[in-house]
This record gives sequence, structure tokens and C-alpha cells, in this order.
Amino acid sequence: MAWLLKDGQVLASLEIKDGLFARSKGLLGKPGFEGAMLLRHTRGVHTFGMRFTMDVAFLDRDLNVLDVVTVRPLRVTIPRFHTRSVLEAEAGAFERWSLKPGDRLEING
Repeated sequence: MAWLLKDGQVLASLEIKDGLFARSKGLLGKPGFEGAMLLRHTRGVHTFGMRFTMDVAFLDRDLNVLDVVTVRPLRVTIPRFHTRSVLEAEAGAFERWSLKPGDRLEING
């Protein structure tokens, strides 16, 4: 299992999705989600088939947070320039973690 960190502090458990099928499925069909999911090689997401609102962070290649949005079901995000990965969590998580643009994240594990 991997962990998501900011400033050396653990924010959440982390699932990492690399392959096309895994990235495409993401959090679809889940009633909720504890922790966070990193979708590598992704510039934007959709929430068709989602059962809950989620927080989305757009990350550059060094895991710096470029932008943060909250996305309701049945929506599509606009891809962000320089984005290399997208971080997803249940809505409200980023506020609890004080996650904002300019933060640098780390993966442990």
C-alpha cells in the first residue's frame, strides 16, 4: 500500500492507477472512497457513473498541485496545461488536508 504525504505528513492511503483500463475505471461505481487515488498520465477526468462528489487535484510531473476543483457527478473537467497526473478523493478531503495549488505531494510506499 502507498501513502500520500504533504510536508512529511501522511494525508491518506493511496491507490495508484497506471494502465488505461485502471485509469478509465477509477472510482466509478463505488458508493464512496476512503483515501485517495492517483491517475497517472491523465490530464482530466469525468464523473459519469459516479455516485458522489469528489475533489480533483491536477498535478505536474513532480507532484506539485497545479489546480484543485470539486466535481459533482455527471461532469467533465477541462484538462489543465502541464498536468501529468490527477489525484481524486471524496469531496471535503482536500479541505481537511489543507491541499491547495502550490503544494508539493510525495508518495511513500
